[in-house]
Amino acid sequence: MTLQMTSLERVTKAIKCDSVDRVPWVPFVGCHAGALQGVTATEYLQSSDLIVEGAKLAVERYKADGVPVTFDLQMEAEVMGCRLEWADDNPPAVVSHPLGNGTKLEDLRVPRADEGRIGLTLEAARRIRKNQPDVAVYGLITGPFTLALHLLGTDIFMKMFDNREYVNKLMEFCRDVATAMAGYYIEAGCDVIALVDPMTSQIGPDQFREFVRPFMTPVFESIREKGALSSFFVCGHAEQNIPEMCACKCDNVSVDENIPLDFVRETCLANNVSFGGNLQLTSVLLLGKPVDAQKNAIACLEVAGEKGFLLAPGCDLPYATPPENLEAIPLMITDPYQRDIVKAMVVESDGGDKLDLQEYGQFRKVVVDIITLDSEACAPCQYMVDAVRKVAPQFEGIVEWREHKIKYKESLVFMTSLMVHNVPTICIDGQIKFVSRIPPRDELIAAIQERINEKFRMKIQRRRGEFYLLGADNEATARYRERLEKAIAELGSDTRVTTISDEQSIASFGVAMVQTPAVVMATYRLKSTCTTPDIAVIKEWIKDM
Repeated sequence: MTLQMTSLERVTKAIKCDSVDRVPWVPFVGCHAGALQGVTATEYLQSSDLIVEGAKLAVERYKADGVPVTFDLQMEAEVMGCRLEWADDNPPAVVSHPLGNGTKLEDLRVPRADEGRIGLTLEAARRIRKNQPDVAVYGLITGPFTLALHLLGTDIFMKMFDNREYVNKLMEFCRDVATAMAGYYIEAGCDVIALVDPMTSQIGPDQFREFVRPFMTPVFESIREKGALSSFFVCGHAEQNIPEMCACKCDNVSVDENIPLDFVRETCLANNVSFGGNLQLTSVLLLGKPVDAQKNAIACLEVAGEKGFLLAPGCDLPYATPPENLEAIPLMITDPYQRDIVKAMVVESDGGDKLDLQEYGQFRKVVVDIITLDSEACAPCQYMVDAVRKVAPQFEGIVEWREHKIKYKESLVFMTSLMVHNVPTICIDGQIKFVSRIPPRDELIAAIQERINEKFRMKIQRRRGEFYLLGADNEATARYRERLEKAIAELGSDTRVTTISDEQSIASFGVAMVQTPAVVMATYRLKSTCTTPDIAVIKEWIKDM
């Protein structure tokens, strides 16, 4: 029987894939700690006192085995000249990119430990370490690839093809920043250094091997040399990169709900790497009830098993997460009897809220929907929204774009109704086009233009018409046909003329032979494409005829 461990021992052993008395619980409390104190995210992230108090509350209220000092992927970028936009209920967002605005790479330098908000965060780390000696303290730093995006902007995706040398130099600089930040946190007493690099979810394994792995591996090696443990933290649809993440020689990989936990388990343990995750941030922790959080925790525990697993949310907890949802989770780890009770409970489904989007996209404009966690809080979401925002002016009056933040219930319902399973995702007129991948400018423009062309063709088809010329095969009917065809030619129309001379067929139009020559005009309207509409919808079409 394994003796009861301290939280620090439990996290340390789990990360090393050693035996533990139970699975550790690590709620990644960032700006949510501000909500626990009744202050804004802006106030919280700029005060070492509030950061220290936030960690204390997270340990006490959520029975946490490990806590981050804070969760802020903009801190390093701010020191190096990126302008931030602050919010009350989110971490700040990077809104300017020095290397994209004229600053030269050689003019940037690795920040010192006392610069900007780095100093007050490290002060907080030292105090948290002193106040919580038995709890694992995580130092979270911006991963090299995400930092490169902050400094350069989305131009990096084009430069990865046409200027590899420049991207490699930029990644070398970001590697040096990450190495320095890791050292600062270790000196401040942090036990685990997590490189949080969500933007790596936007590239494939080949690009990962070329532009990420060579620059991540040395950072993890430096952390190991200094006696601390390391974690590679990614959010988004990064399943294809999990083997490459393990190859970076980190001690742990942490993921969010976009990646199947059984796949992560099998891949990581095969490489003697521990793994963490992947409680659902929005649908469960933010918008659900305590029993939803408990059932989600049980599902994670049953899939992951006990070896090398740490239960955690998939990313920074949303500011407004109900504390009772997080308080309900530890019992599922520590009490098997309570776990069995919750498993037997029936939870009401919200499936009735699903929207009928079969005819979505028939609006005269092309609608671009971006399904995000929140572009103000999630870097991949931010850069995907920026990609759409930048090309939209080229289609002024033709394209309308909208962001749907799934931290709100109505957006979550919309996401489910569109059959979107990963964020961020771009849909064009209700059709999923780009899943967890920021499209290059030209590719996004081409996708939107393709839909515009398709709608134009549909518009033409809707206006198609046909003349039925009813009459006997005589001179009067021939003259009528000649006039019809001349009018059509002068208008440049493709309207067809079909002559019907059979008396029975003419009668089917409600026209007698004595009334001929006569013309019946048929106008065709396209009503549906690529869907099978409900009978009720078809009835409405019939009534409209």
